[in-house]
Amino acid sequence: MTDASAALTPLKIVACTEADDGTISQQDGPGTSISLLINPSQMKHERRTCFVQRKPMGDTGSGRKFSHMQPGKLSFSPVFDGSGVVPRPKDSTMPVEVEDQLQSLSKVIYAYKGVVHEPSIVQIIWGKLLFQGRLTSFSVDYTLFRPSGSPLRATAALAFDSYTSNKQAELEAGTSSPDLSHLVLVRDGDTLPLLCEKIYGDGRYYTAVARYNGLRQFRSLTPGMELHFPPLE
Repeated sequence: MTDASAALTPLKIVACTEADDGTISQQDGPGTSISLLINPSQMKHERRTCFVQRKPMGDTGSGRKFSHMQPGKLSFSPVFDGSGVVPRPKDSTMPVEVEDQLQSLSKVIYAYKGVVHEPSIVQIIWGKLLFQGRLTSFSVDYTLFRPSGSPLRATAALAFDSYTSNKQAELEAGTSSPDLSHLVLVRDGDTLPLLCEKIYGDGRYYTAVARYNGLRQFRSLTPGMELHFPPLE
């Protein structure tokens, strides 16, 4: 059972598109996002580093050399209920029937997109969590049924691999240098002065960055939006 604060902040999954320049933005319109009625009770966020398998000859215990970073992994199991027991927010667009709820989820995370020839990249947003990735596993366990056989409750096991565009990865690789361009994915709690302090070492550049990105309300950033931080001249 979720607490009151969780009920007020539903986990949201939004389908995204990747532009030719590597910019990733949230899609807009019907069927492009879903907000859960029941937040997951558990969530696993895994990060892993890999090292070369072969130890150098004569190694005295210094350890294997670093090889690469694997994509982060996020997994959780949301519950879908059609019994009417779970209160529905007034602005909820979630269908009533469990099968329709799962179909709405599938359209966002699993449906094949003919234009890009693959399912959508998605952003998973909940509290301070902002995870950008692609679906790797989707299974459903039906746990309650009507006498007719139609499901009243189901649990979906979801797993995602993190995703970063090649362009964004190149920019993030040089985040320690103020002389390079940076593409930043805004997370909950981020502010322009804090981001400028992190990238440039001086938070006073926030007005210039706001103008560069065409921001009018730069004091309130939306999690999931992407901001470009140009090199210092």
